[in-house]
Amino acid sequence: MAPSDATVLLIDDDADVRDALERLLRSAGWRAESYASAQAFLDRAPFDGPGCILLDIRMAGMDGMALHEWIRAHDIALPVIFLSAHCDVPISVQAMKRGAVDVLQKPADADVLLAAIADAVERNHQDRLRREATDEIEGRVESLSPREREVMNHVVAGRLNKQIACDLGITEKTVKVHRARAMAKMRVRSVAELVHLCDQVGITA
Repeated sequence: MAPSDATVLLIDDDADVRDALERLLRSAGWRAESYASAQAFLDRAPFDGPGCILLDIRMAGMDGMALHEWIRAHDIALPVIFLSAHCDVPISVQAMKRGAVDVLQKPADADVLLAAIADAVERNHQDRLRREATDEIEGRVESLSPREREVMNHVVAGRLNKQIACDLGITEKTVKVHRARAMAKMRVRSVAELVHLCDQVGITA
């Protein structure tokens, strides 16, 4: 993903640091938004575009670790990079265990920081693609009628048409009709493809 397509959300209570980092980010082609506190970031309208968060650890009010917990609890998919003068080993380990992409010591080398941002944005891009694919598959599932969904579940479980007919109390011909419609709506040509799609959205035998 090109830098110009993504935004780095910078949260740091040091104005000089924010200004310096914004200049660096923009010189490298990234869009940048900066916030002087965790609360200022939380007051912002929800951000749903591609990008990442560059987050200080020690700040007045809600600190970076607490904000990271809030971000995780609210299922915000933006990757977090911690950038702080106070990132000792225990804090770094804790941050990484909680899902931070990286923990960098201030002042970070510009090339190292930009590489970490590029990695975080690429992770976010891939995650967004996976989410979009999952949403699309779930939309296909929702388009099925209740009976088509029922027949599909039996097919995914490996049941034969005659077994499905017996289980559901309908004719084998009717099973074939619903099965064909389900396959068409799911846009697959084989049971293997159907099983693979269903597995992606948690529909298993």
